[in-house]
Amino acid sequence: MWFTRNDAFGILKSLYGTDMIGIGIIEDDAQIRTVLQTYIDRQSEFNCLGAYESVEKGLSGFSENLMPDVMLMDIELPGMSGIEGVKLLKQRHPTMEFIILTIYHDVNKIFPALRAGASGYLLKNTPLPDIKEGILQVQSGGSPMSPQIARLVIETFTGKREKEENHRNVLTDREQEIVIALVDGLSYKMIADRMSISIETVRYHIRNIYSKLHVHSKAEVIGKSLRGEI
Repeated sequence: MWFTRNDAFGILKSLYGTDMIGIGIIEDDAQIRTVLQTYIDRQSEFNCLGAYESVEKGLSGFSENLMPDVMLMDIELPGMSGIEGVKLLKQRHPTMEFIILTIYHDVNKIFPALRAGASGYLLKNTPLPDIKEGILQVQSGGSPMSPQIARLVIETFTGKREKEENHRNVLTDREQEIVIALVDGLSYKMIADRMSISIETVRYHIRNIYSKLHVHSKAEVIGKSLRGEI
């Protein structure tokens, strides 16, 4: 009977345990995907369990009995986005760790990715040895971030802290709950069901939120929240 490398890795995992880290890659750029897979395959600490161009292909390609310990995930992908993929896979496999590997370095991508379940966020210009170090960090409980990303996160939570506190003082606890629900993508009816209130009450609270934040749409409320201004 012939065994693939992944079969052998799975047998070692189940019988003896192993310090090797199973890695998955979801990246639609074929050249970047090949470079990552080739590099990871050369590392004695890692075993690449698969590299796919989309979340959908990854879902069908990875074995349910042998999922990666760490997934390198792009954001802009054909079909399901990387952020949606992180959220879905994290729900199915809570112990799986995710590192976003992307060109995007704005808060409208960073915070939704972290909220979805990613533990790390690296830019694609990160040197391969630093990506390796990031994988080892996240597997040990760390949260690797490119310096630009870490700086942006810090600035968001410190430079805008005064605005954030002012808005929090303005909004009631119930209104803050509704803002969170809007960021989660819930409709008015879903918000009403979540909070056990009527749709008219939801509309009433949202009108107050618009007035207090000086905005005119849900998108503006969500934008303020993602930028750390609420």
